[in-house]
Amino acid sequence: MTGPPGRGIPFAMLIYKIFRADEWQALVATGETRGAPVDLADGFIHFSTATQAAETAAKHFAGAQDLILTAVDTAPLGDALKWEVSRGGVEFPHLYRSLTLDDVAWHAPLPLADGQHQFPDRMT
Repeated sequence: MTGPPGRGIPFAMLIYKIFRADEWQALVATGETRGAPVDLADGFIHFSTATQAAETAAKHFAGAQDLILTAVDTAPLGDALKWEVSRGGVEFPHLYRSLTLDDVAWHAPLPLADGQHQFPDRMT
């Protein structure tokens, strides 16, 4: 796997997926997911980088509570992970296979305070 276009060298990093509580519970129960309804419709699982995650939360999860943030290491995803232009002409990571519970490096609640989601310090 290579990084975003322009880097041209293999690398590993964490990428992030925000789940609603029921989506997270389904992943835990079954051990894998093809993602949220938008992921199923698009044919891949949408992820964000650490710098993209807050904007993703604001755009797609505004006011939503009971969210779970998951961190996934890109290295084991191999060629199933593609970097593709999305919102605002920026490249986002997209996963073209099921996400398994084993793929999740860590997860944490994504609480809402004063109308904004509060991301964990370990993302920075």
